[in-house]
Amino acid sequence: MWERARALPSIATIDHALVTELVVEERRVTGVRYVDAAGVSHEVRAAATLLATGGAGQVFRETTNPVVATGDGIALAYDAGARVADLEFIQFHPTALDVAGAPRFLISEALRGEGARLINARGDAFMSAYDPAGDLAPRDVVARGIAREVERTGGPVHLTLYHLDPDYVTKRFPTIAATLRDIGLDLARDPIPVGPAAHYIMGGVDTDDWGRTSLDGLFAAGEVACTGVHGANRLASNSLLEGLVFGARAAVAMQEPLQAASLKPDRVGARDLGLAATGSGLRGLSPQPLSPVAIRDLMWRRAGLFRDRAGLEEAVATLEAASAVVRSDTQDGRSLRRLTTVSRLIARAALRREESRGAHFRADFPARDDWHWQRHIVDTLR
Repeated sequence: MWERARALPSIATIDHALVTELVVEERRVTGVRYVDAAGVSHEVRAAATLLATGGAGQVFRETTNPVVATGDGIALAYDAGARVADLEFIQFHPTALDVAGAPRFLISEALRGEGARLINARGDAFMSAYDPAGDLAPRDVVARGIAREVERTGGPVHLTLYHLDPDYVTKRFPTIAATLRDIGLDLARDPIPVGPAAHYIMGGVDTDDWGRTSLDGLFAAGEVACTGVHGANRLASNSLLEGLVFGARAAVAMQEPLQAASLKPDRVGARDLGLAATGSGLRGLSPQPLSPVAIRDLMWRRAGLFRDRAGLEEAVATLEAASAVVRSDTQDGRSLRRLTTVSRLIARAALRREESRGAHFRADFPARDDWHWQRHIVDTLR
């Protein structure tokens, strides 16, 4: 994509620019402010602005996402007054490579589709004890099964293809085999250490079917957007398709007369439901900033695979206290503020939804509750 884009004379790029805020005038986005690699502030005006900033996996300690996936676009849109939706729905991939010092490389479930097995430290297959579908259960079920097995046995979990033909395995999965070979593992013969990691956020900036947001002039496409096509979970490998479809649609809409997206019939504002989730159980915490490492650890422990009221209230209260004192006069401070904002929004949405649905699992509300919660819920700053 970069090779194609940079060859077009109509496209200018600015490397290593950090957007600090959206320019909003009378609820219309008219451009962005950013700092360049030297720390100098600039402003760019535009008739239409598109957010294509990707996901927010770096909110969590364990993630398959690159280091830049910190949810910046969600925070920028929210701070500008745009609607965000479904932020409680985070997909945790069950089988990320779990080797100290190595990236959390995604080990595709296609391996399990070909017959790979999850085994515990004793070499026993265990997933059938957690779900009748065993190793082929949905991602969220397998991820929780692995976590429970690690807790039960006190040992690691591995993926094994040892019982399959080794030549077939390496030919069928050449990229995964090559990546593992670089760290000294043989995909066809060695047990591969795996564990759950944050992978994809189904929520994001609330958009219509043409990428329009609730602010005139602001569009969003890709993982930063919440189009609603994923619901509370998502099927594997459809995120690229979503980006292509809604990226193209946004390109069309950006050339037409601008209008804000209306609220879809199946979406409702949190304030309209009286659902202002706060960390009420821990009010009075002294404001103190959190480091990115501390935020990611907090979110993994309290808003990760297993959630409950006590843990989520702790997360919300801690993040609310931290957000009050985060400085935004430096590049690191601005990045920390956005990470704090997105983390707080995710934890607050998870605390608010008192049921388990799709990728959102509440240990204190393990059942799905369609009567009260079969709806998309949106948040706004004002």
